[in-house]
Amino acid sequence: MARYLLRRLALTIPILLGVSLLVFLMLHTAGGDPAQTILGARADPASIAALRHELGLDQPLPVQYLMFLSGAVRGDFGRSYRSNTPVVAEIGTRFPATIELAVTSLAIAVVVGVLFGTLAAVRRHTFLDYVSSSIVVLGVSIPTFWLGLILIIIFGLWLRWLPISGRVNPRLGADPSVPFLALTSLLHGNWVVAKDALRHLILPAVTLAAWPAAIVARLTRASLIESLGQDYVRTARSKGLPERLLVIGHAAPNALLPVVTVVGLEFGGLLGGAVVTETIFSWPGLGQLTVTAIGARDYQVVQGVVVLLGAVFVLLNLLVDVLYAALDPRIRYE
Repeated sequence: MARYLLRRLALTIPILLGVSLLVFLMLHTAGGDPAQTILGARADPASIAALRHELGLDQPLPVQYLMFLSGAVRGDFGRSYRSNTPVVAEIGTRFPATIELAVTSLAIAVVVGVLFGTLAAVRRHTFLDYVSSSIVVLGVSIPTFWLGLILIIIFGLWLRWLPISGRVNPRLGADPSVPFLALTSLLHGNWVVAKDALRHLILPAVTLAAWPAAIVARLTRASLIESLGQDYVRTARSKGLPERLLVIGHAAPNALLPVVTVVGLEFGGLLGGAVVTETIFSWPGLGQLTVTAIGARDYQVVQGVVVLLGAVFVLLNLLVDVLYAALDPRIRYE
């Protein structure tokens, strides 16, 4: 196992190099001049040229990439063109919000997906199965941005039950960069902030969880149906074991093994897919930061965010492989 882990960790280096090179080339060939964007359309050519020189944008592309790469190896992704603050600092203030949103969405997706998938498998070919399957198809088919807008209109504008933007009400004076703001406020006894942060979290979390919940439900149903048809399950059933214990104690542990893989991959997808959701709900996370940076041609910030998410996704894949081997003794990595 140790040799396998070392080999996988070594493979992350060329993967991250490829990701960084790809995003670098995409940004620098997409058009637009960061210096022009910063100074405005009426800036004179001399000022633009001076700013380009200051930012290093007048260097050849290979030189710019090597400069970025040498800094990234040391954990330095440069400074933001817009705010002139270190990219690491900007990411650090936004990453906790994205993590909170992704973890909450994943928890909702797992609970709802496993519940619907199990009910559909146990009551297959019944009305409950058809309803669950229809909801799953609906969850896969609805675009995230459309679902977010519908939830905003219904629960935010019509019913006025939930807030539609931000992470917490600014008038409460809470720091929006605090990790897991709702839970942290609750642990500190600040019930007002905890309740408000939780209300702000509901709509974006449900919106982001719709797709992975449908995927988990579909996979759980298929995997559980297959497990219920195995010989060891039929043997346990013939011995008079109650159906509930049969499903929970025998079929479910094996059926949920493939779900573990999907959950790990979906968590990485949630981090990257939060761009649309965070933009719709003005959620102050990495997604909103990336969209703003792309519009401002802030290359340094975009590159830093993409490389970070790429590293997280690769490490999550490795973690899923290790967890899969731990759950299934038959799997051995040599």
